[in-house]
Amino acid sequence: MENKENMMPENKMGTMPCGKLLMGMAVPMMISMLVQAFYNVVDSIFVSQISENALTAVSLAFPLQNLMIAFGGGTAVGINALLSRSLGEKRQDMVDRSANTGIFLSILSAIVFAIIGAFLSRPFFMAQTDVAEIIEYGVDYSAICLIFSIGIFSQFCFERLLQSTGKTTLAMVTQLTGAVINIILDPILIFGLFGFPRLGVAGAAIATVAGQIIAAIFAIVLNIKVNREIHISLRKIRWDSEVARRIYTVAFPSILMQSVGSVMNFFLNQILISFTTTATAVFGAYFKLQSFIFMPVFGLNSGMVPIIAYNFGAKRPDRVKRTIKLSLIAAISIMAVGVVVFETIPEVLLGFFNASEAMIEIGVPALRIIAINFLLAGFCIITISVFQAIGNPMHSFIISVCRQLLVLLPAAWLLSKTGVLNLVWLAFPIAELVSVAMCAIFLHGTMKKVSALENAEN
Repeated sequence: MENKENMMPENKMGTMPCGKLLMGMAVPMMISMLVQAFYNVVDSIFVSQISENALTAVSLAFPLQNLMIAFGGGTAVGINALLSRSLGEKRQDMVDRSANTGIFLSILSAIVFAIIGAFLSRPFFMAQTDVAEIIEYGVDYSAICLIFSIGIFSQFCFERLLQSTGKTTLAMVTQLTGAVINIILDPILIFGLFGFPRLGVAGAAIATVAGQIIAAIFAIVLNIKVNREIHISLRKIRWDSEVARRIYTVAFPSILMQSVGSVMNFFLNQILISFTTTATAVFGAYFKLQSFIFMPVFGLNSGMVPIIAYNFGAKRPDRVKRTIKLSLIAAISIMAVGVVVFETIPEVLLGFFNASEAMIEIGVPALRIIAINFLLAGFCIITISVFQAIGNPMHSFIISVCRQLLVLLPAAWLLSKTGVLNLVWLAFPIAELVSVAMCAIFLHGTMKKVSALENAEN
């Protein structure tokens, strides 16, 4: 068995020049993430045409959606890291077990969130506001997204299987498919075009889940037909204690880290809504807009993580270091573009959301203040993913908890006591400064671990 495993062919992640490899792996994912960001924004743009309350409802739904993304994306990170490292170690048995167990875990997660969507959507919105219209819009939107979450969980899983073996172009195609379907269906279902009923906010949710389900089906077919390095079998899609433990060793801190974001969003919405519901709508619009800047960096991460994990597993520290350096340069460059855009044309950006005069007045300084932290965030996003790829996911979790729960929320709450809304937005750059300091400290220790591979080889 050992000989058979050692005969596995060398993957391009261990041979291709790092710059060319990172570009080939990351660019398709960055494009697909940009399209993803585009359809998320389009979603909110169409919803904002209904009313500001509709936009506020979708904004208040974000913590629930983010929690779902945390479990789906976090589990996918764990699958990706274990599978890529197993490829680097030439362990075909673990490659297949990682894939099949990962599929099982994704299905299980979808069932849990379907139950949450069916029974907890209304209590969730009633805990945040007493505006009946916002509650009804929010329940319609979140219940549909969560009950039919099998699409997004399957999409996360099967796209990461493609990414893990270097087939990021195919993963991009599946994401583009889902995004295009969503964009096409949004106006049709929201406004009742071409003979379809006018479904309003519920139409936006249906368009979203339809795109996710079709993209997931496409990703499943591609894995079965094209991804020869992974062997998926219905009989093997089951619980595997050892593999689940190894997946969640990486995934659980990532899940907790992103879940912390849901907690932060929930309580920050409460701080903002104490000023006015318009402030919550601005915060929701900001999150949609910043995805144009952050999503390409997350796409870069998707290309970077399997390269680092593979070469760490193959004991090639020079390739690990080179990939990290190139990723940091690319991420900070992307964020610099974001700073320029947010600082120079905030009125134009808010105008996409049918912004009222009050929304413009609140939103312009908000976007300019929050954009200060973009360059710092670029460094943090890359380093946090490096920790996950190399097997130090607790570093990522500690940084996220400190940034969002121990710094950002308390700072926002204290600043809100001044009664000046604009000061609340300063909590973002304050929290990012703390995050950068912690990332730098942990990265120093992680690079020592990488350098130890070199010494071990010698």
